[in-house]
Amino acid sequence: MAGPDVDGVSVPLLIGREDELTRLGQVLTNTSALVLIEGEAGVGKSRLLDEFLSSPTGSVHSALTAVCPPLREPYTLGPIVDAVLTTGVDALANLRLSGLAGALRPLFPEWAEHLPPAPEPAEDASASRHRVLRALAELLDKLGVDLLVVDDAQWSDDATREFLLFLAERDGPGPSLVVAYRPEDLVGDPWLLRLSGRRRPRRALLRLVLDPLDLSETAALASSMLANQQVSDEFAQHLHARTEGLPLAVEECVRLMARRGDLIRRDHGWKRLPLDEIVVPPTVRDTVLEHASRLDVGTRSVLRAAAVVADPIAERLLLQVSELSPAEFDAGLAEAVAHRLLHQRDGIRVSFRHVLAGRAIYDAIPERERRALHERAGQVLETVVPRPLAQLANHFRLAGDGEKWGRYAELSANVALETGDEATAGALLHDVLTNGHVPAEQMCALVDKMPFGSFTGPGHLRDLAAAVRRVLDEGTPDSGVAANLRFQLARILNDMEEFDEAHAELERALPHLDRRRASPAVAMMVLGWPRGRTPAARHLTWLDRAAEFAQSLEPSDRLRVAAGRAAALLQLGDPRGWTEVAHIPPAAQAARDRRIVTVGHLNVGDAAMRWGRYVESARWLANGRRLAVEYEQFKIRDLIDSTQLHLDWFTGSWDGLAERAAALANKADFHPVSRVEPIMISGLLRMTAGDLAQAAREIERAVDGARDAGAWDTVAEAVATLVQIRLREGQPDGALEISRAPCDVLARKGVWLWGTDVVPARVQALLAVGAVAQARNLVVAFARGLREAELPAPQAAVVDCRGLLAEANGEDDLAADLFAQAAAAWAALPRPYSAALSRERQALCLIRAGALPDGLDLLTDVLGALSSLPARHDADRVARALRTHGRTVPRVWRGGRKGYGRELSPRELEVVALATEGRTNREIAEALHRSHHTVATQLKSAMRKLGVSSRAALSARAIATGLATEPGTASSD
Repeated sequence: MAGPDVDGVSVPLLIGREDELTRLGQVLTNTSALVLIEGEAGVGKSRLLDEFLSSPTGSVHSALTAVCPPLREPYTLGPIVDAVLTTGVDALANLRLSGLAGALRPLFPEWAEHLPPAPEPAEDASASRHRVLRALAELLDKLGVDLLVVDDAQWSDDATREFLLFLAERDGPGPSLVVAYRPEDLVGDPWLLRLSGRRRPRRALLRLVLDPLDLSETAALASSMLANQQVSDEFAQHLHARTEGLPLAVEECVRLMARRGDLIRRDHGWKRLPLDEIVVPPTVRDTVLEHASRLDVGTRSVLRAAAVVADPIAERLLLQVSELSPAEFDAGLAEAVAHRLLHQRDGIRVSFRHVLAGRAIYDAIPERERRALHERAGQVLETVVPRPLAQLANHFRLAGDGEKWGRYAELSANVALETGDEATAGALLHDVLTNGHVPAEQMCALVDKMPFGSFTGPGHLRDLAAAVRRVLDEGTPDSGVAANLRFQLARILNDMEEFDEAHAELERALPHLDRRRASPAVAMMVLGWPRGRTPAARHLTWLDRAAEFAQSLEPSDRLRVAAGRAAALLQLGDPRGWTEVAHIPPAAQAARDRRIVTVGHLNVGDAAMRWGRYVESARWLANGRRLAVEYEQFKIRDLIDSTQLHLDWFTGSWDGLAERAAALANKADFHPVSRVEPIMISGLLRMTAGDLAQAAREIERAVDGARDAGAWDTVAEAVATLVQIRLREGQPDGALEISRAPCDVLARKGVWLWGTDVVPARVQALLAVGAVAQARNLVVAFARGLREAELPAPQAAVVDCRGLLAEANGEDDLAADLFAQAAAAWAALPRPYSAALSRERQALCLIRAGALPDGLDLLTDVLGALSSLPARHDADRVARALRTHGRTVPRVWRGGRKGYGRELSPRELEVVALATEGRTNREIAEALHRSHHTVATQLKSAMRKLGVSSRAALSARAIATGLATEPGTASSD
């Protein structure tokens, strides 16, 4: 592979041309041939020729390559002459040229002294030209040229074309001919037909037509430029959509994105930053504009009109946008189509063949003319039935007509929301709200329609919040409008996880909100969500008021309040929430309810996990994820994946957990609170592996952001992990300090559900510094706070805490019994890691109480449980305890999981089988319930083991070796 060039990326490999290379080699072996290679600009004709000539098959030829430059007045036989001159004058010394070669003196003045004398003048110009062609053919023969390659033949001069015709029909030995050309630049020119028609009978003929790359080939080309690292599906799809697989365009786009810093490395692969603009690489731009400059004035007008319209458009409408006469338009369109810049779809509509070509023409239009064209395009499209609302919004936006832009954007968003297309609606509304001048009352209506779940990054919400604040700062005389704006701002802030600010805005807005609408009930429901330091009783009051107020609302708004209230009750540890969840349907009945239902499933699944009802949690999360995928709510899907990650940690499903946690922790569109969960799981896994310092660094950074947002439920468990790390590091004072704030908040709020992990951790820290009375008081408060509900996980934690107190008091028999009860409670959830730690404490208490054999047997079982998870650091601690008491424990190899050598692992075989069916990484991940990152890693490992560099090659190798079956082939069993 080539090393990196000045752009920091490598020269790409030749991708997708294996068949053409093979056919070239076959036809040019032991026979004289004429090869015609056809393809548009940038499709890779020259690269194919270079690869062939440098290959073992091509290098056996004595080849001469002539390249025709794009000159307005090409000079006679210039490409051939320039190619011959590269052989050097020394080559003439022993050629023994005939006197005929003297006719070449005018073409090679620098070689005149080495050529025979000029012959007598010919009788006419035709005879003189024929003499030169014969002399040039003799020179090639004497030089031993057996393969003449003419590239960019569309720009060749008449004499060069005549020379190629002469060689093609000449009898006797002579070089094979390879002619590469762009068909769009040979419109109406018959010389290629004459060339193929006049070849001598025994000369083989091969026609190659190079097509653009498909999606997988585009991805492989980009990967070859980025050290063969995996590129994300989204990146590959973006590249292919923008370049339509044209290799030059793909290469230049990758270079441009690398120079601009738009490519980022994530988890051994590459993805692009989310950018909406289309940037045309300079090489592509220059090629397109040079091509267009040689066309008629009317043709260029048609191209500009088509570039502004951008979307496929009916010819009659494009005629009106161009403002040409019908005759001028028809002639211009015909020339643009013939030169393969435009193409006619279904015989009615017209568009650019390549997106980048259209953008290059668009960018070259002067700004004033561009605005006028957009205004004209908008006016023309207003006559279409039904009106293309999104296109109209865009044209009037770019024309500077704010009133029409806002009107059509809202109408288009309404249609998108009705059909469930939240991404389109969100983009339209966000654009007009953040870039237009929207009055306060209209802003309220537009923000109310905004599908926040469609956004894939915090920047969109920040921009939206800034736009609403700007209108509020300007002042609104109507208190009701101002209140509604504050309500909408609070919704935005809540989605940004800036909960304290959101609650402050809601409390300011609530007295002035219109009681005839849903906004007061929604405001009360959000205020009831347990964030910040507000006591639980206050949250419950808001939730009960929201339920009472919602009774008079329409069904969709009642669902919105009921789903939010159910989840909030559960997060507060109130068992009434389990009755309320019955209001959340298994799927949305209307498009506007989709986000409500999906988020409801996420929140209930999360709450069930906190309660310790893991089977229910898994069921709610699975259905929620299915809905999120079906509704294309990708941010919500990722949040569900994060909660599932958490659940898998609890239930001991640790296979692939570290990779999934890393992928989610690096999600660019996760806000600080959402990021805590995967970072915490990553930290816990590092802790169990013994990497305490890195685990602490990761979690400390995440906890700071969540604490600032008032997300104490999330903070509490993350802090518990930090406490465990500090205790293992022998820093009980540090553990005590960091656990104080979350436990104080829990006590003040009265939400002890959140204490499952942090309370036992603080109890351990208190006992480590001898603060037994404080530890006992904390346990009493914890147990009292859980009396009103069946909360399996926190109640198991209470029993653990009582065991810790008994152990600290020297009551080893009682402590062993309590730890046994706790272990059984944890195992019933199931929560195997917590169960193993409780059993470890039970075993150590038994040993201290004198029941050595029982204690050691139990400790041996614990070692097996911890090793199988695997919790290596804990297993090592238990193994040391066993050795201390005389038990033989084999040393465990720490080289990692047993490898499969050059063979594919079972998980890799599953991925390869689905890839062979043509499924994308995303589809494979969905089918196998793995993360997209894990699937990419396993595919890359399979490619390395099988010695291939593309998905196409992987599929072929897997089928050939029997690792996978041909798509559509039934299994024999």
